[in-house]
Formats: sequence, C-alpha cells, structure tokens
Amino acid sequence: MKYTVLDSPVGPLMLAGDESVLRELWFLQGRQRVAPNPAWTESARAFAEVTRELKAYFAGRLATFSIAVAAGGTPFQSRVWQALRAIPYGATISYGELATRIGDPKAVRAVGLANGANPISIIIPCHRVIGASGALVGYGGGLPTKRALLALEQGQRTLL
Repeated sequence: MKYTVLDSPVGPLMLAGDESVLRELWFLQGRQRVAPNPAWTESARAFAEVTRELKAYFAGRLATFSIAVAAGGTPFQSRVWQALRAIPYGATISYGELATRIGDPKAVRAVGLANGANPISIIIPCHRVIGASGALVGYGGGLPTKRALLALEQGQRTLL
C-alpha cells in the first residue's frame, strides 16, 4: 500500500491506497489520530489524480469526484457509504433520513456508527449528514472542518 500527505485548507490529509484505487483519506488533525502504517511506501505520484481532484474541490471547481475508491467495510457500512455518495453537493440530510434511504429507518444509530467509520472522508461525503435538529454533530475532522466543508459547498469559500 502507498500513502502521501496532502496539505489542504482544512489541514493535512493522509491518502492511502494503491496505483488504481484510493482506500483511505484521513484528517491528520481530526479527532481520530492516524498515521501511515510503517509497511506502507510514501508516494505522492500514486495520488496525482486524487490530489488534482481534491485541489479542484477546495477551489470550488469540483462538485463530484470521479476517482476510484474502495472503502472496504461490512455490507451494512458499504450501503451507508454508497448512500452518502448520493447526497448532492451542498445538501445535507439527517441520520434518520440516511437510514430511510438505505431502507432501514430504525437503524439511525447504526447509520451514525457507519458514517463515523467512513475511511474516505470528503470523497465519501459523511460531512453532509447532520443531526435531526439541523445541528452539526460528530465529524472525524472536527466540527470546524465539517462547518468549513459545508460552507465551501454552499458557496462560502471564505471559511477555508
């Protein structure tokens, strides 16, 4: 597996995967501290396309990512993560709505746990899920990062 660290307007991001697919995108300054596995090889070149798309996203020029991802996870997590990718750029939904969208409206807590376990932040847009009251709740990159990403998607790039 290869990795690189990308500086971004929301802090350093660690990208990990192989030549053909992105498997992880983590915030290095978020609430879940991560570090590259010592067996991995550093390679910025392996992530040139991901880097290009992320830079375009942060510049407000990209609303939909096209790079290949493989998040792994359980079948339930995969359903949740697939549903996250269907939330339109700039939109938000509640955890309850996400549970309904995957066909299991009573699974709100499980959806929240799957959302929190998303290994490919930003590209699988777990930041677009908010509390039922409309409040920003929980985010691996921290609530200020969640607020900034939502503001970016709603045309308020000054928060980045």
